[in-house]
Amino acid sequence: MSQLSKNMHTFSEENYLRAIYRLSLDGSAKISPTAIAEELKNNPASVVDMLKKLSDKKLISYDKKKGAKLTDKGTKTAIEVVRKHRLWEVFLLEKLGYGWEEIHDIAEQLEHIHNDELADRLDKFLGFPDYDPHGDPIPKANGKIATTYKTMLLEVEPGGSCQVAAVKDTSVEFLQYLEKLGVGIGTRMKVIEKIAFDGSMVIQVSKGDKINVSKKFGESILVG
Repeated sequence: MSQLSKNMHTFSEENYLRAIYRLSLDGSAKISPTAIAEELKNNPASVVDMLKKLSDKKLISYDKKKGAKLTDKGTKTAIEVVRKHRLWEVFLLEKLGYGWEEIHDIAEQLEHIHNDELADRLDKFLGFPDYDPHGDPIPKANGKIATTYKTMLLEVEPGGSCQVAAVKDTSVEFLQYLEKLGVGIGTRMKVIEKIAFDGSMVIQVSKGDKINVSKKFGESILVG
């Protein structure tokens, strides 16, 4: 068996590692099987089976009471997958003209290509971007990563202005809704009012008309 084959992981294993990595970014020490199941839209029982396999491969440490945590080996693999995914998203949007609501699923397929040089060449070809089209930071070859935006639009007080830095919800439906509103990365917004009754907000987008948006909307937009 070649050294490359020994180091390869299945698509499913890489998806799990990427999911655990994403869920750990909020500072959680251990990630529960339930959270992973929700992230991957998978069956909790099958999640536990996979966690045991990843633990056997020394990619995670797993305790059924406390949850899963990436090992150094697992973190390295997860970051490599995340880097390829986000670089492919930039490529698909900027070079092939796909919409930002289309690129996630395609990048999920491309991220599993196993070639040591591919990500580096793609990164250089794209001009070493810091962020993907949804505002998520792209890990560098040396492991460094740009600022991850965490402030939600919902947290901005009335009268405050901000700029869209990232979107937490990358579903097709939400991204298409943003396009209809003329909202994208870099769009300026002003919070006009917060409705105490249901948590909804009145906002103004780039000096345009005032619009009412839901609490979920406010939680799905990250601002800088």
